[in-house]
Amino acid sequence: MVAATSVFAVMDALVKALMADYPVVEVLFFRAAFAFLPLAPLLWAAGRTALVTARPWAHVVRSSIGIAAITAFFLAFGALPLAQVTAIAFAAPLLMTALSVPVLGEVVEPKRWAAVILGFAGILLITRATPPAAGLGLTAALAGTLLYAVVMVLIRQMSTTERPVTIVAWFTIACTVGSGLALPWHWVTPTLQDGMLLASVGVLGGLGQILITQALRLAPVSTVAPFDYLHMVYAVAFGWLFWGEVPDPRMLAGAGLIVACGLYVLHREARKPSA
Repeated sequence: MVAATSVFAVMDALVKALMADYPVVEVLFFRAAFAFLPLAPLLWAAGRTALVTARPWAHVVRSSIGIAAITAFFLAFGALPLAQVTAIAFAAPLLMTALSVPVLGEVVEPKRWAAVILGFAGILLITRATPPAAGLGLTAALAGTLLYAVVMVLIRQMSTTERPVTIVAWFTIACTVGSGLALPWHWVTPTLQDGMLLASVGVLGGLGQILITQALRLAPVSTVAPFDYLHMVYAVAFGWLFWGEVPDPRMLAGAGLIVACGLYVLHREARKPSA
């Protein structure tokens, strides 16, 4: 999981750098198309059954919302400090907890609701640390987080009948085709160096998915998931090193609150089966 977190952190930094010169549609296309390179062995091993599904419309909905979520995050990376977007994104598990009640019919006890509310207070702290000029970037980050939480709930629901490789395959295909259709109107010819960086975004994205899958095979979610919060350390380090971004104290306080609440919810989730 440490490797997966490292890979995604590097990918986010590359996206931020590339968004300064390339349209989001182009970055999204490379993210999806080149993800097939590391994913190819998994898809090959699964064979034709990788695309067999009993719920095609569920994949359409999941893929559409997933594409919107990634697009929003990419726009946010281009407008806000790396650590700020990462901190807001960490609120997704809290939103998942809230959404699991109406969508999945789950019961959330008062202590987890309290953690969700405190996590939202952390988001408010981060928004207060955002200058008015970055309002669109903040809106994109918040929208991306909400959409990502919806996607995670949908995947949880779909996992009762769909294999992970099928969900990943259909999303990657949909993202490649969808962004590819819009690409002719947004294409900016990259330099050789930028072309390699754009391709790297896709390779790293696909590799990260594989590493997370492998981590979850080797250890339970409650053991693996906390390591994802190392992403915040990378985001602060990369933001300072490459863009001179120094986190605002309110942003750090909000991030700390979100992380603490997320870990608490994760802890309570791990205890649910034995409760």
